[in-house]
Amino acid sequence: MPVRSSEMRLPLEGEGPELIPPLTRHGPQVFVGTSGFRFPDWKGHFYPESVKEKDWLAYYGQRFNCLEINSSYYRQNTPATYARMIERVPAGFQFAVKAFRTLTHEAGSDNEQDFRVFVDSLQPFLEADEFACVLAQFPTSFHNTPDNRHYLAEFQDRFANLPLVVEFRGREWVDEAVFGFLREHKVGFCAVDEPKLAALMPPVAVATSDLGYVRFHGRNAANWWKPTEGKDRYDYHYSKEELEEWVPKIDQVAEETSKIYIFMNNCFQGQAAANAMDIRGLLEIS
Repeated sequence: MPVRSSEMRLPLEGEGPELIPPLTRHGPQVFVGTSGFRFPDWKGHFYPESVKEKDWLAYYGQRFNCLEINSSYYRQNTPATYARMIERVPAGFQFAVKAFRTLTHEAGSDNEQDFRVFVDSLQPFLEADEFACVLAQFPTSFHNTPDNRHYLAEFQDRFANLPLVVEFRGREWVDEAVFGFLREHKVGFCAVDEPKLAALMPPVAVATSDLGYVRFHGRNAANWWKPTEGKDRYDYHYSKEELEEWVPKIDQVAEETSKIYIFMNNCFQGQAAANAMDIRGLLEIS
């Protein structure tokens, strides 16, 4: 079992519905949350046993001010689904929505209809002024080629100029020409913390649009390539020292952006929630 952070505390039930205010780092607002919230193994680690699953998002919304929706990668959620989510969180809460899988993992296919359905689904967030951005996470097989760069250039148009952030899985995308390309098209770059494996992205923090974006996947190198990645890959708890490595990187991005979103994706048994609280605390006092 991973060691739990000494900073992790289960908040009292019945706390007020006010939005947790974003932090301010050298000007930009900094929002901190997790990648997903509906995990059965969070019960007893983040969600008290007494909180029913239907109330998990409301409970989460009293502890964090943003959420990265990952279910949208696996299925096209409806506007009604998102409208119900908005009702469960405080006003001003921010939602980042992960792009549907055909949009990122089937480049070059006839997915125009999927783009339209996905964009239409976001309308409730836009109307509530609670939309952070679209996160487009591309697979390791998405290489830095002319065809794929052309596909990226089409993304902003297909998303009707909605805020867009891309996450690459291969280090071949760490290139000044790529960063210039993203800036030209006003597409944000997702900085990642993940195992230091040869094929993966290094911890590079760069701003290529008005939005900064950081995802923490954990550093479980031994289990990264296991088939049961959902459970094993993200079983990792960051130490305070490991999180402190990112404070100057976040400050570097803050100098060129107006908002920064930080999401923890080490979701196994609530470690993401614990580490989100940890890094929020580090940013508050540093």
